[in-house]
Amino acid sequence: MEEVCLNSEPVFDEIDEYEGEGDCSAVEHDESGAKNSKKEPPPPTVGLEFDSFDEAYDFYNMYAKEQGFGIRVSNSWFRSKRKERYRAKLSCSSAGFKKKSEANNPRPETRTGCPAMVVIRLLDCKRWRIVEVQLEHNHQVSPQIKRFYKSHKKMILAARKAQPPPEPVTEIHTIKLYRTAAMDAGFNGFSNISEREGIHPADHSKHLELKEGDAYAVYNYFCRMKLTNPNFFYLMDLDDNGCLKNVFWADARSRAAYGYFCDTIAIDTTCLANKYEIPLISFVGVNHHGQSVLLGCGFLGHESVEYFVWIFRAWLKCMLGHSPQVIVTDQCKSLQIAVSEVFPKARHCFCMWYIMQRVPEKLGGLKGFEAIKRQLNKAVYNSLKIVEFETSWAEMIKQHGLGDNKWVQTLYEDRKQWVPVYLKDTFFAGMIPIQENESLTAFFDGYVHKHTSFKEFVDKYDLALHRKHLKEATANMQSRNSCFELKTRCNFEMQLSKVYTKEIFNKFQSEVEGMYSCFNTRQVSVNGPIITYIVKERIEIEGNEKDVRSYEVLFETSQVDIRCICSLFNYKGYLCRHALNVLNYNGVEEIPSRYILPRWCKDFKGRHVDQGGSTDIDVYNTVYWHNHLHKCAVPVVEEGAQSQEHYKIALNELQELLNRFNLVEDSLV
Repeated sequence: MEEVCLNSEPVFDEIDEYEGEGDCSAVEHDESGAKNSKKEPPPPTVGLEFDSFDEAYDFYNMYAKEQGFGIRVSNSWFRSKRKERYRAKLSCSSAGFKKKSEANNPRPETRTGCPAMVVIRLLDCKRWRIVEVQLEHNHQVSPQIKRFYKSHKKMILAARKAQPPPEPVTEIHTIKLYRTAAMDAGFNGFSNISEREGIHPADHSKHLELKEGDAYAVYNYFCRMKLTNPNFFYLMDLDDNGCLKNVFWADARSRAAYGYFCDTIAIDTTCLANKYEIPLISFVGVNHHGQSVLLGCGFLGHESVEYFVWIFRAWLKCMLGHSPQVIVTDQCKSLQIAVSEVFPKARHCFCMWYIMQRVPEKLGGLKGFEAIKRQLNKAVYNSLKIVEFETSWAEMIKQHGLGDNKWVQTLYEDRKQWVPVYLKDTFFAGMIPIQENESLTAFFDGYVHKHTSFKEFVDKYDLALHRKHLKEATANMQSRNSCFELKTRCNFEMQLSKVYTKEIFNKFQSEVEGMYSCFNTRQVSVNGPIITYIVKERIEIEGNEKDVRSYEVLFETSQVDIRCICSLFNYKGYLCRHALNVLNYNGVEEIPSRYILPRWCKDFKGRHVDQGGSTDIDVYNTVYWHNHLHKCAVPVVEEGAQSQEHYKIALNELQELLNRFNLVEDSLV
């Protein structure tokens, strides 16, 4: 048992979300810690997003005050039934003209019909985005003009009414960490602390900011889980002064799930990228229903290579040193270096969805943005061959003069890690969206927001996992007991309706139905047993327009191997409509077993009882025994839950085991 001090100090300054690239904070600090004056807010640009209408209004109002003009809401659009505002136009206070007055001494006209304005729109995710901007005025504006506009007076009144925020309450207390021998053996959570000469003041910018109640909540949760869940794993990283830097934990379910679904994992750093109050980092996989499954998570005190390396090593130790085959992260240099150091054999890729979501923010202010966006989407989503991507990209750069844009340059330099055409030989288990209309949902979406505290997150954590586990259990029942509706007469559909889980079958069924949009399957070349086919498909583009695309499919006749240039099998794990067409064309009545991945089968957990881990695992380790027994028991539990008869059989057998281990006091009946 060790004495550990959990010390919370302020970590992240309040930042201005709308600072330009490279600005980490709205407040600059010199080496002495003094604060310099706040920077002038950036100009409005298309693509900027806000959490609320008021936030968007305040942003434009602040910009207006710095420039020397007032603003007003000149137009609003509402959904009639819900009376919900979904679009608004914020204009310069000199926009338009006043109505003519019938009074004897009408007030003089002060407006100039100024065109300066921004249009904001409500998105599906309940955020507001700037969709149109006009910065030019037709009258003189200057911050030196000592005039208070109505919109600025509102800011002053609001500031007067607001009470000064209380100083953040920090807490310093010592807690006892109960650590098992299995956790300490071979890895010490504090082993990476560098020894410094002498004692230096703590660098509070690299600690977790734990406010009042947070430390107790985290500590109590870990203690409770350790008592009720023996295979619960956690590590804490402290500096020389006893201040908490990083935390990692994983429960028994997460550790067991990794044994099944360890092929491809995503490291979710959304909370770090968006500067949430909790610096949450999550390790997420995909189960046999295509649902996200948590494989561990933690809190990161600082976004640096050193801190990422610590939490990756903690996770790897938790998973008995078994590295995943593919790792998907956000595009980040520190992440890239840390992944290469801790997981040198894994294929590291960037999530294309995260990158494409930043396009409006990074390029929205450029002239011809909509045209740039269309060409970028075409290059990324529609390129079937590398030469197609390179050509489309070069045309976009040349046509819009993007050669000096640093962000675009970085995208191109990293293209082999995020553009689909370069990742065709990588299995993603459907974890990353590869089509323009696909989206991605974070594991804790709906449970975590920008101002969620540590204490609040710990309270919600169990609820989130319970609902996810319930969702998986429901999917298991539906897959085992449901008779899937067939929509075609194709034998492929009948074949896999008996094998796949419901969700995966529905996705495969869409490919079977898509066979009917393919036509003109023709042989174009023969090279020994390998025949090359071209399959044409009618696809929808913008609106109701149709386009015809040609897909190259290779078919090896002796082994019945098949590969399509769209590479859907590697991205998603099931055959595409083009490959199915060629199999059907050649009279193949059933899909070869090599193209029916066990990880998508409804009985996957029942069959998958081997560890499949690395060869250097210590089979005499109690953690290994726990994981292996848990994995072997899962099929019994799932089968026992299928009917009352099976439930009684499983219960009786478990009761017999309890009696043999002299655990009568824990009797099940």
